[in-house]
Amino acid sequence: MATNANMVVKRVDPAAGWGPGARLALGLALMAGAVAGTTALWAWLPGLRASLAGPEPKAYWYLARSSAFAAYGLLWISTATGLLLTNRLARLWPGGPTAFDLHQYTSLLGLALALFHAAILLGDGYLDYSIGQILVPFVNAPYRPLWVGLGQLALYALGLVSLSFYTRRWLGPRTWRGVHALGYAVFLLALLHGVLSGTDSAQPAAQWLYWTTGGSVLFLSIYRGLRGLTP
Repeated sequence: MATNANMVVKRVDPAAGWGPGARLALGLALMAGAVAGTTALWAWLPGLRASLAGPEPKAYWYLARSSAFAAYGLLWISTATGLLLTNRLARLWPGGPTAFDLHQYTSLLGLALALFHAAILLGDGYLDYSIGQILVPFVNAPYRPLWVGLGQLALYALGLVSLSFYTRRWLGPRTWRGVHALGYAVFLLALLHGVLSGTDSAQPAAQWLYWTTGGSVLFLSIYRGLRGLTP
């Protein structure tokens, strides 16, 4: 019987079976792809440069708007799955462990995108935000300071809620539940911030998003309250 020491492992080159014609075709395909990509990038760069650093840069504003919608969507998923867990509907779908993972990780991803949404506004020359105006709510903001300030409060509260996932053992159950209950306020503040300060709020797609997400959270909250009243 051969031992492991006597066994010889033969290394196989994955490209060993490729003939000269196949290797030539692969090389030509890679070269063609590189040329096409370089040409497309060269044609795209002037528009990108103008959008980022031209007299009227728009890329920062587009990134701020898109990241805001993405962060709000993730926040809604986190809030909805949290309610599914507390009112026991998660047993029906998508399951307790899956709902908890969604609740936790969408909160963290939403926080990351919300931070990006705030930071990218520093590059927007039209609104011309300063770091202080980004960090401190209601401080002389150049655009709808009240409703923007609500979004800033939501960001800080979301940071506390997200951090509570990792500090539960030190906070204790009662304090942890109190901190985690801020999730309701975070969603409400983010909804008001989006509706009343968003430049796309009048668009049908945005209205559909806000009505659907807000209505679903309201329904799940009412269901939770009614379930708590039943013996």
